[in-house]
Amino acid sequence: MSWLPDKDPVLGDPRSCDALDLVIVPRVRDIGGFNVRRALPHGRRQMVGPFIFFDQMGPAQFLAGQGMDVRPHPHIGLATVTYLFDGRVMHRDSEGNALEITPGAMNLMTAGRGIVHSERTPVETRAAGGGMFGIQSWIALPEAHEETDPSFQHFDDASLPVVEDGGVRARVIAGRAFGRTSPVGMLSDWLYAEVMLDDGASAPLDPDHEERGIYVVTGTVEVAGERFEGPRLLIFRPGDRITVTAVGPAHLMFLGGTAMEGPRYIWWNFVSSRKERIEEAKEDWKTGRFKQVPEETEFIPLPER
Repeated sequence: MSWLPDKDPVLGDPRSCDALDLVIVPRVRDIGGFNVRRALPHGRRQMVGPFIFFDQMGPAQFLAGQGMDVRPHPHIGLATVTYLFDGRVMHRDSEGNALEITPGAMNLMTAGRGIVHSERTPVETRAAGGGMFGIQSWIALPEAHEETDPSFQHFDDASLPVVEDGGVRARVIAGRAFGRTSPVGMLSDWLYAEVMLDDGASAPLDPDHEERGIYVVTGTVEVAGERFEGPRLLIFRPGDRITVTAVGPAHLMFLGGTAMEGPRYIWWNFVSSRKERIEEAKEDWKTGRFKQVPEETEFIPLPER
């Protein structure tokens, strides 16, 4: 996906819970022909752990012959996580990776010193029409790894640990949660999990990570007596064990990790601890010095602003 700054909506939820630091109402943007809801970056919070970008894609329904088309575009200094609830996305990148992303799979593309990728609805799915629903997030890389070699990891849904207990079902996408550890390799300490709660079921968000949040995808949850309806990103202060209870069925994403060494510069699709590195990347894309994506002839031009 691509990022450009926009105005944040006015916060409207109560925040009386002592452990709750911020409630973010995602803002709506059009990306590749459909709407996304963007929770990060936000005017009052750039990151939660290393999560510097958090987009809810859809839910959308494409007619036959229609689909998503995010043309080739570059990234530096980050890793993208694409996680689908519904639909399919064809990922192609400049390292030669070409793979169809499916629901429940973990797809981690580490840009490092630079990568280009496209995200499109696969040909067969486009012909038949269908849904699209998921989350794409960006993980800022530690300063020591910002210029690492680009790479791509894929783990299908059967490869990721699943925990079921009463009315709780959780898939550990990255890091460790609910006593289980994901096989995904990471360059820093972070957590990502999908959590489904039946009506009245509760799940803990442990204080293991310095920065933590819960993204309410759908449904309503209760935390310390306050109710929050999705879509919302709830960001918590460090130290306290949080219990979230569903008021009706709820679909959540747990996220967090160790705070970065400092803030990051973010411009379009580039993230870096050094402003001059952003300028280098802009010039590299403008002059065609990034590697190209095989089988792609289009690209997204550098924004003129």
